[in-house]
Amino acid sequence: MVPVKRKPGSSTFGSGRLNKRANEFVVCVRNEGYETSLELRKIYQVIPDTSAARHQLLKVIDESGEDCLYPQSFFLPLELPRAVEKAVLELA
Repeated sequence: MVPVKRKPGSSTFGSGRLNKRANEFVVCVRNEGYETSLELRKIYQVIPDTSAARHQLLKVIDESGEDCLYPQSFFLPLELPRAVEKAVLELA
């Protein structure tokens, strides 16, 4: 499946960039065409990739265990409480 092109600045991430915290997390809200790779309602850690961001894509570790690019529109950003963030990172 080819990612859908979107107008600059029209992503769910405002300017197309996430906050500048060390660890960024998103929740999957769409997975059309990637049902085996992305689980709806699952939290994913974002891997910084400025080139991908310019194309409205996010790099995450998917269910295959590989870092892959997906449309930003498949995710919503999360700001986790520090205790939850720490627990999630310890599980990774």
